[in-house]
Amino acid sequence: MDDQLIKRNPCRIKGAGQENSAERPVLTVAQVYRLADAIEPRFRALVLLATFGSLRWGELTGLRRRDVDLTVGTVRVERQLIRVTGKGLVFTEPKSAAGKRTVVIPELIVKDLEEHVRYFAQDGDDGLIFAGPDDGPLWNSNFNRRFWGRALAAAGLPKIHFHDLRHTGNTLAANAGASIRELMDRMGHTSTRAAMIYQHGSHERQREVARQLDSLARRQLTKASGTQRARGE
Repeated sequence: MDDQLIKRNPCRIKGAGQENSAERPVLTVAQVYRLADAIEPRFRALVLLATFGSLRWGELTGLRRRDVDLTVGTVRVERQLIRVTGKGLVFTEPKSAAGKRTVVIPELIVKDLEEHVRYFAQDGDDGLIFAGPDDGPLWNSNFNRRFWGRALAAAGLPKIHFHDLRHTGNTLAANAGASIRELMDRMGHTSTRAAMIYQHGSHERQREVARQLDSLARRQLTKASGTQRARGE
């Protein structure tokens, strides 16, 4: 077609140019903690950090002790652990420069992480924060088969993917008022496209914005009214 040898591309498929992805599930904070309570104690902090740190699976399993500073509440992402065909688990750099980042975590989960490091992390500064039951690197397939599905059932939650915890965390951050730039930094993205997904605003957040607007308007009206009375108008 580019060479003008044919007038029309015969390989067109109706609707193929449109992407209609299903809305990913978002857990409530209470559901996240139900899941954290239900899963094996070794993986409680994994669930909480995946959510409230908005980290990917490979970023979580690649974390070392020296990447986590619980005194100031930060997690530094410098690498990821991914499965490569024929090589097994391999440590690599994040996919983009933005993937290398420092994430500030809420104080709410610091104590859980402190206890996790004390009892489950590997020894030494380069020791993995999240290791498997055999104290080796954590495999996603083994985790899903042995622990994830069982924990979802015990918590009374539907079948969701581990990655949905990151989606939940991004949504919570947006609802807490994070800007697109702040979401991009937190998520490790260079494009605004992914961050804008979380800027649509939930119904609960819209109500909160409306309440704040109401309060602001009332304060300014009261102030204006008081000024007029003081002037005798």
